[in-house]
Amino acid sequence: MQACLFLFSERDTAGSLDIFALQENAARIDGLSRLIVHEPVAGEVDPRITQKQDAPSCVLQWYFEELAPLEAALEADGAIHRALHSAAHTALSTSFFTQQIMAVRTLAPPHAAPMREHAKRCTYLVAYEGPADDFNAWLAHYLRHHPPLMLQLPALRELEIYTHIDCANCLPFEPARAMQRNKVVFDDFSALADALASPVRDAMRRDFQALPPYSGATPHFAMRSTYVNLATH
Repeated sequence: MQACLFLFSERDTAGSLDIFALQENAARIDGLSRLIVHEPVAGEVDPRITQKQDAPSCVLQWYFEELAPLEAALEADGAIHRALHSAAHTALSTSFFTQQIMAVRTLAPPHAAPMREHAKRCTYLVAYEGPADDFNAWLAHYLRHHPPLMLQLPALRELEIYTHIDCANCLPFEPARAMQRNKVVFDDFSALADALASPVRDAMRRDFQALPPYSGATPHFAMRSTYVNLATH
């Protein structure tokens, strides 16, 4: 199972990071298979949920096929920290990002399509902050009922579900603690908006109401996503 490092920033990270320098340094990280840069989409996209005003200004996803190379890259002054430091226009303070490492469950939708390097798509990121009264019961229900509905969203290109894992990590950023995340990915903003206005979304909302008890917020963020070219890796 893949492991993914999420880095979230509430500051103007897009203006604080040199994405081309980040790409150049990321291509040298052993075991890194994919890097995605998400930036927020302005305006309302979901007719059923009001997007929070404190959406992150940037989300970075670092994918590794195995946990061991991710842990190696997370060592003190390791490859990921050096890549961020080389790409940052300002000092990397401990408040620059929050971070979370998660296991990745990838599901192939009927309309999946190969992703070109350095292509752009539109992503809907969702977090279940938790905790659940009984996490095992909650996750079992979610995995059994929710993904089959999500896979019916029209023009869906990607679906991933993430659960928290612990690993050795020396990055100097504060942790995020969502119990679960997911994302659905579409070609563009219009396709995302059409999917969220479809009858499938009504079925998803009914299943959401049937989830076992849990607390915490469930923020939803529409993001413009760039798949960073790691072809030299």
